[in-house]
Amino acid sequence: MKLTLNWKAEPQFGGFYAAKLNNEFKKRNLEVEIIEGGSGTPTVQMLAAGKTDFAIVSSEEILIARDRGADVKAVFAVYQTNPQAIMTHAEKNYASLKDVFNNEGTLSMQSGLSYAQFLLKKYPNPKVKIVPDSGGITLFKTKSDHSQQCFFTSEPLLAESAGLKVKTFLVSEEGFNPYTTVVAVSEATLKKSPNMVKTFSEAVRAGWQAYLKDPEPTNKFMSGLNKAMDSATFTRSAAAQKNLIETEENKSNGLGTMTAKRWFQLTTQMKDLGLIKKTQKASDLYQNY
Repeated sequence: MKLTLNWKAEPQFGGFYAAKLNNEFKKRNLEVEIIEGGSGTPTVQMLAAGKTDFAIVSSEEILIARDRGADVKAVFAVYQTNPQAIMTHAEKNYASLKDVFNNEGTLSMQSGLSYAQFLLKKYPNPKVKIVPDSGGITLFKTKSDHSQQCFFTSEPLLAESAGLKVKTFLVSEEGFNPYTTVVAVSEATLKKSPNMVKTFSEAVRAGWQAYLKDPEPTNKFMSGLNKAMDSATFTRSAAAQKNLIETEENKSNGLGTMTAKRWFQLTTQMKDLGLIKKTQKASDLYQNY
């Protein structure tokens, strides 16, 4: 069976590769192929079309896909705290994202992203000039009044490696906190092979438990697949994401588990933003194991 990622082999997928390396899938009589993705890999569409058995998606993608008639469901959420963030220069002394939006300068952000729309609704008529995000940190390195969207475990580390002092604000702190790096499956697969989905989810949990305990063996393996990231960045990124993955709540409920309350809140927010039309029941959106 196939697990399709939505990006290259990086620490955000460490637990999946750890499950493979530690034979967690094989122990459960599962043969799993992990397929790397890239920018724009349409994982949720691939899942709905039956081109992959499991896919890594965001929870917003699940809501949008179901709103359009695709029967897909979340079964494991890696990031309990969403790692999407806004990175600023530390010397600006911003106290919150409100300061970013209410001060002059530039902010590179893809305005079509759900969290960007949430922020623009929360902070309308900003003083900061919103410009398209071109990826990387080139503009950030050259302009002291520039802020940019980022992944908490990625661009801030690059900026610090370049000698810059940064201050990063998680979007989750503003009240928009979708689960992400979510394992999704089609309803058809769930109905046809419920035990397989359960067993797969258990193997994934075991992989993530191992990776959080000791990421280095898996990082070494992933660095062979993704030569664009050096070993030091693998190590720092794995450390930076740990508290976003392992929370007080899922220490008791189980790694990767989700709640109806969180899904209901996201559904309400997505509908308020006009990104979905239908109100969806939380029980239709996820299944814990």
